[in-house]
Parts: sequence; C-alpha cells; structure tokens
Amino acid sequence: MLDKACLGWRVVATGLSFALFGLGGLLLRVLVFPLLALCVRDIDARMRAARAVIRLSFRAFVGIMRLLGVLRYEVRGIEKLDREGQLILANHPTLIDTVFLIAFVRNADCIVKGGLSSNPFTRGPVRAARYICNDRGPELVEDCIASLHAGGNLIIFPEGTRTPRDGAVELKRGAANIAVRGARAVTPVLIRCEPPTLGKGDKWWHVPPRQARFCIEVKDDIGVERFAAPGVSEVMAARRLTEYLQRYFMEEGQQHA
Repeated sequence: MLDKACLGWRVVATGLSFALFGLGGLLLRVLVFPLLALCVRDIDARMRAARAVIRLSFRAFVGIMRLLGVLRYEVRGIEKLDREGQLILANHPTLIDTVFLIAFVRNADCIVKGGLSSNPFTRGPVRAARYICNDRGPELVEDCIASLHAGGNLIIFPEGTRTPRDGAVELKRGAANIAVRGARAVTPVLIRCEPPTLGKGDKWWHVPPRQARFCIEVKDDIGVERFAAPGVSEVMAARRLTEYLQRYFMEEGQQHA
C-alpha cells in the first residue's frame, strides 16, 4: 500500500514539476527578459546575463524535483566544467539531461530544435540566451565554432535524440565536425539514470517503480590531435573521432551498467 502511495505521489509530483517548468519559462519571457533588455544595453552582456538567469532557474528546478521526491542526483567532476570555450558532449538517456547540464555549466550554449524558438513556453529563454537553432543548415557548424571562440560552453548530445532503452549509442558526425574544424578538445559527460525514466518514447506519467537516481560524471578531456594528424582530411578526422566517441560512450555505459 505504501509503495502504491509513493508511486502515486511521484506521478503527481512529476506533473507538478513540468507544469512549474512551463510556467517558469513563460514568466521569464514575459517579466524577466524584457526587464533585462531595459537594464543591460550591451548585447553580449545581456546574453550572458540571460544564460546566468536560466542556469539558476534550472538549478532551482532540479532542486524542486529532488525536494518533491521525484529524483535524486549527484554530479562528479564538476570542477572540470569551470572553464570557457568548452565543447561538452554527453549521452542522452532522459528528457531532462539538457536541464541538468545547463544547471551546472556557466555561460552554457546549446543546439535546440527550431520549434523551441516559437514555442510560447520556451521562446523567451531560447532567444534571450541566443541558443543555436538546428535549422541553420550548412551554417550550423560555423555558428557552433563561433560560440566556442566567443567563450561559450557548448553542450551537444551527439546522438541527436534520446538513447534507446537498449543503450545502443549511435552518434551523428556533427559534433566531431565541430571539434575537428574548431580544433577543440571534447569534454565528455556520462549521464546515468537508474531506474530509467523519461527516456525515448516514455510519457511523463510513466514513472519508475522507485525514485530515479541521476549520476552526471564529467570525464577527462579528449584531444582531437590524434584524429587530425598531418595529411588526414577533416572529413576523415571527424569520422575517426565519431567512431572513437561511440565506442567510448558504449564502453563507459557498460562499465556502470
């Protein structure tokens, strides 16, 4: 009986959390960011301030989810993210991975679906923080490299979608192209969630039988020099890096399975 009551509460608490998330995005768009535009005239300074507001809001959001008993979490190696111009690549097991990473990364930039820039609940944060929309076509890679050179910490999920339940990681080559052409080391982040929740194909009310535990582990940087040796084309270097990262995320995930 107690287990059923706890499960029922987590369904309610999860729904409440997502409602708060949508309401928060709307309030940021209607109240906070217009005020920020009036008070901060410099465009770049305003963008950084907007990103700081979003980071603190997301930190509060995951704190509320923990307080409500929806989840627990721990972050390992967080000091490795205290830099600028990092290319942060992570696996993508759940719907809220982006929220977790932005909550702990200063001046975070990310690639978002084009539709989020017109969604009433997400339009304000996406535009104020000048996140990169994925409908930029051939210019997308250059936009990402420019963000890194400007000091942004770019968060990318190279799978392009959430990881299937079987854990089979299949990376796209875009992230490796950014690393190779931008000459940037990769900072890998391994995200684990046990038991699985909010995965690919899951509805928000499909909560697991017990409280979900998230572990976000920041690993050591992976340099691109060994993949981009003299005489090796950028296309080949990106392919080699993608293959390496795919094995890397698969092996790291299996070690902690």
